[in-house]
Amino acid sequence: MTNDDPMDRQAVHDDYERARQTFRQLLDTASKDDLARPTRGTKWTNEQLLWHMLFGYMVVRALLILVRTFGRLPRRVSKVFARVLDAATVPFDLVNYLGPCGAVKVYGPRRMAATFDRVTRTLERRLAEESEAGLARGMHYPVRWDPFFQDYMTLADIYRYPTRHFDFHHRQLTLGDGKAFS
Repeated sequence: MTNDDPMDRQAVHDDYERARQTFRQLLDTASKDDLARPTRGTKWTNEQLLWHMLFGYMVVRALLILVRTFGRLPRRVSKVFARVLDAATVPFDLVNYLGPCGAVKVYGPRRMAATFDRVTRTLERRLAEESEAGLARGMHYPVRWDPFFQDYMTLADIYRYPTRHFDFHHRQLTLGDGKAFS
């Protein structure tokens, strides 16, 4: 994902807007039965996977803090940190699975949609305030935690990450007629 070219902020904004509209449409058109249906390739229901897709944007707020911190330190510091996190992949996977299972009991579809809107708009505002030098700052990541984490990612990569995560999981939904929703 790492790219030395200046970031196309408008493209990221457009991707967030597309994801926001898609997410709202998915929630607005899904019945209770649709939300309770199993997904393709995961152990989650559609509702749990939708929450996980939302969480991909929520977690970026924490990742931005990490990049801003570790990006100012020698690279070896974030490399060690990433390796420690990689060693904790098994407990991470359990928490990553259980989180959506519990979250959907608190967040209903309406609250998920409002949170998605709020989080993506916050990310857009923060992106607009970033300097080019800040966007180029990066750190190492635990590559075993997510297929979209690269060994080294810049702040610009992190702003692009949640939509890649969203699009991947969007294909695993089985809404409507029970087939994967695209």
